[in-house]
Amino acid sequence: MAGLLEIHDKDGHPEHKLQLERSEVPFICGGCKELGFGLRYQCPNKNCNYILHDECGFGLQYRRPPTQKFFKKCDFQFHQQNPLLGTRICNICALDIQGFLYQCSHGDIDLHPHCANLSLTITLSDSNELIELRENTKSRCLKCQRKERAGKVQGLSYVSSDGKLCYHVACLKEACLDNWKMGYFQLDVLANEENKILALQNLAPNQVVRPSEGQSSNAMKGIKLLITFLKLVVSAILGEPFTLVSTLFQISQN
Repeated sequence: MAGLLEIHDKDGHPEHKLQLERSEVPFICGGCKELGFGLRYQCPNKNCNYILHDECGFGLQYRRPPTQKFFKKCDFQFHQQNPLLGTRICNICALDIQGFLYQCSHGDIDLHPHCANLSLTITLSDSNELIELRENTKSRCLKCQRKERAGKVQGLSYVSSDGKLCYHVACLKEACLDNWKMGYFQLDVLANEENKILALQNLAPNQVVRPSEGQSSNAMKGIKLLITFLKLVVSAILGEPFTLVSTLFQISQN
């Protein structure tokens, strides 16, 4: 999505216009209150820490969401706060909405702006296989090991075309937030190989993520596919923080 170079959040931050920039430093979006990386709108005042996801800034400017194949009958409108009473849950990630949102005019579907812009398909490098964002899956999530999330709203999942690898969007966002809180998304921390393994193991706690001598060629291939899958879905969720992702998923073969 092409972003505007400058926007003005007249309600949330009337003092200065926000400028589009790219950063590898994690942040909490002042609009949707969600974790973000990569492209963002930030106040140029060095003493101000007001930041928005680029998707939140885009919604603020145009008020219309991108095309959503999962909710074709919905007429979405952008809101800076929930216009209805009660807690709202994002129908893509199944997590609470605490700030900016897209809401269907019927009031039954809500989306985080960042979730509304998630890639529908991702191509696995060096192959023709796809990772797809799906509503229903028979595969177990790499994080929670369940086929379905508990709760009224199930949310969507990223699933490999063969169905062997699956990650609930909700579980992926929670795992990335956990890694950030534990300091694993700091480049100096990831300089330590053991910290990389801990970060990856938190993403896929029941999988082997460390290649080692003596493993069969099939086992090595499986680990490589797993690491590639995690790399791509984490990039989709975090907004492609290139340096962070390349560092995190560059694992030694020893």
